[in-house]
Amino acid sequence: MDASRILDEFPAPSYRGNQQQALADIREAFEAGNDVVLVRAPTGSGKSLLARAIAGCARRGDDAAPSEATNAYYTTPQVSQLDDVAGDDLLEDLSIIRGKSNYDCILPGETDTPVDQAPCARERGYDCSVKHRCPYFSDRAIASNRRIAAMTLAYFMQTAGSDVFRKRDVCVIDEAHGLAEWAEMYATTHLGPRTVPMWEDLRVPDLDGPDQAVDYADALIDTCTKRKDDLLQKGDLEPAEAAERDRLQELISELKWFVEDYRDPQSSTTWLVDQNDREGGDGQGEGGPVTIKPMDPERYLKHTVWDRANKFALLSATILNKEAFCRQVGLDPADVALVDVGHTFPVEHRPLYDVAQGKMTYEHRDETIPNVARTIVRIMREHDDEKGLIHCHSYDIQSRLEERLGNFGVGQRVRTHDREDRDAALDAWKDSDRPDVFLSVKMEEALDLEGDLARWQVICKAPYPNTGDSRVAHRLEDGQWSWYYRTALRTVIQGCGRVVRAPDDYGATYLADSSLLDLFDRASHDVPDWFDDQLVEMSEPELPAFDPDAAIGVADSTDGRRRDRAGSSSGRSSPNGSSGGRSSASSRGSTGSSSRGSRSSSSSRDSSPIADVWDTDG
Repeated sequence: MDASRILDEFPAPSYRGNQQQALADIREAFEAGNDVVLVRAPTGSGKSLLARAIAGCARRGDDAAPSEATNAYYTTPQVSQLDDVAGDDLLEDLSIIRGKSNYDCILPGETDTPVDQAPCARERGYDCSVKHRCPYFSDRAIASNRRIAAMTLAYFMQTAGSDVFRKRDVCVIDEAHGLAEWAEMYATTHLGPRTVPMWEDLRVPDLDGPDQAVDYADALIDTCTKRKDDLLQKGDLEPAEAAERDRLQELISELKWFVEDYRDPQSSTTWLVDQNDREGGDGQGEGGPVTIKPMDPERYLKHTVWDRANKFALLSATILNKEAFCRQVGLDPADVALVDVGHTFPVEHRPLYDVAQGKMTYEHRDETIPNVARTIVRIMREHDDEKGLIHCHSYDIQSRLEERLGNFGVGQRVRTHDREDRDAALDAWKDSDRPDVFLSVKMEEALDLEGDLARWQVICKAPYPNTGDSRVAHRLEDGQWSWYYRTALRTVIQGCGRVVRAPDDYGATYLADSSLLDLFDRASHDVPDWFDDQLVEMSEPELPAFDPDAAIGVADSTDGRRRDRAGSSSGRSSPNGSSGGRSSASSRGSTGSSSRGSRSSSSSRDSSPIADVWDTDG
């Protein structure tokens, strides 16, 4: 890697914000001998452009010996992030490759067949006459030979050990804050009717922990291998049979990884086994679906990530704690550099508003949701001609809010989605010119709502990890509360960045769960300075009265409220001024202490660290 080229490799014609200084700091970190550099860059830093400049510093073929790794990988866990890269003219030299299922066959009569079920995948010895024009194999060949191959993190991990995508000189991982969680998810094995083709023919015992699970995995590997060999003997396969063969091969690989890692005395991975009751079981010790989960799978990451390049740059706005992040992903913090990129968005453009109505944990939800729904109506009235996003956190909260808002008479301005139509519903809302409100679930990341796509949002619940997950419960039993609070804080910060995407953009974020305020206290040592600026300026807005007719745009004759869109008569944010709400900074007097500190001493807060977190609903 030649880090001295980093400025020359920057793809834009000019710098904005802190990009030039960031590149200089990154160059210095690599030139100091660090193999891994964490780049903590907030929204609007142009992380993709920084990533391109870093990737461009990879050793080139002309400068390398035959045995030396060359070129670079760009990868991200977010499909939408890869889509953004594909649509950016400044990044046109990133060669994108996706999984086979994303491409359609071009043979006559097969144009609706994904490549992973095409004749070449179904028929033994099939010699495709148009393979050179196949969209998948063409993209793969191009990406494998270009300087920068771009792919999702899932595809990148799946190609570990590939003869096509071998070790390269540099790997850049964008949106890398969840790398440990993504690795845990990819290394998890699910055994059930949706994942095991011959599930109904299996007798699964009650598995009491990983010792029994690893013995059962041995037996299941043999069963899957026999079924896969039977399919291979058949020769020509139907599309469904080809899909079954591929799934069996994936399952065999997953189970082998578990067996080998669990029995490796050098492995530091902890394995957990969850099992549900089997529907229709005979009561004779027959168990149901099984989930085999790794915790902090360092060995898995070494194989799928750290062995894939010589130098790494990991970019994110929310790598909140360097030491904790490194421990989770199997890196020594002493060998890793951290580069901080300053925020360039004025704090008055990204205000936080305290509209907390109580706790949104499951046991308090019946009491709190009606008040949250009424507050949302007031916020809708405040932003009567602007789109808004409601971060519902769970489908239970989404459903309850949708029902309440409908009962209040504002349903015509409300849109929602389910698990199957997430993308289509989101796109329809974004494409609409109406000032509708979108009730979203798990959309705190990888969502760009610049400009009028959304001018306000509500975070309904502190997004603590689900304590019903055995990995979460295991960590809390081990006293890892800092991890718990930091994980929730990371999601909140990611969510707050959805509606303010550029220095001249602006948008308000309303916090409706009182547990969010406690979270900021409990995780205060992990709060980035630029987000702390928002917390210091957080205020309680002077929202208009509850009036559903005014919230859906019916003429309001009571006070003639028609606001100047460049300013605000109450809590509205704007690029030209701050809100007229009560400033927490002014209410603190001359001490300069943060609003988080004053909130933590409130008698209404529970002092126990578990008071707000035992919530299995999610």
